[in-house]
Amino acid sequence: MFLRNPFRTIIVTGIPGVGKTTVLGILLQEASKIGLRVEVANFGDYMLREAVRIGLVKDRDQLRKLPHRQQLELQKIAAKAIINDAKTKLSEKDLLIIDTHCVVKTTAGYWPGLPRHVIEELNPDSIVLIEADPELIAQRRARDVTRNRKDLGGKEEIKEMIEMARAAAMAAATITASSVYIVINPEGHPEEAAQSILALVEKL
Repeated sequence: MFLRNPFRTIIVTGIPGVGKTTVLGILLQEASKIGLRVEVANFGDYMLREAVRIGLVKDRDQLRKLPHRQQLELQKIAAKAIINDAKTKLSEKDLLIIDTHCVVKTTAGYWPGLPRHVIEELNPDSIVLIEADPELIAQRRARDVTRNRKDLGGKEEIKEMIEMARAAAMAAATITASSVYIVINPEGHPEEAAQSILALVEKL
């Protein structure tokens, strides 16, 4: 039997452009209405902070272009820091959401965002996959001029990435006996996705 964190923990994932940030923003608003304390830890922020500190990158989109061995070390540092920070802030009634990706597309192929040394450290109750229609994701990416995602490909590559993310999520969940929960983020109604995640939390 796997011991869990003192607080409820879910990993919320979604391929770039699926609208994960919007959904989580609404989730925080809805959680406050029902008195649920939520801490959102962005895995990429933790990795970026360390990578910038030691002079490896200057921005987030450079992270996925780093050599694999450097990414592995950054993942390890980030995972430990997230859980250690949460332990100083959260009680057993609270919720930790880890915002990250199940797969990362790099020039050397797909790499797992939740390999064994990461998933065992995070030890989630559930892994949530936020999904949307591939055409819709492509449109959202095109509208977002704040990120450089040209190397991530078009509609067919998005379909492939969704499939890879599902496989990676199930593989990671097997290690920690976590559930895998798929949430659809429909166009114009991200509140529905947020409510679906809150419904999951009630069952943990």
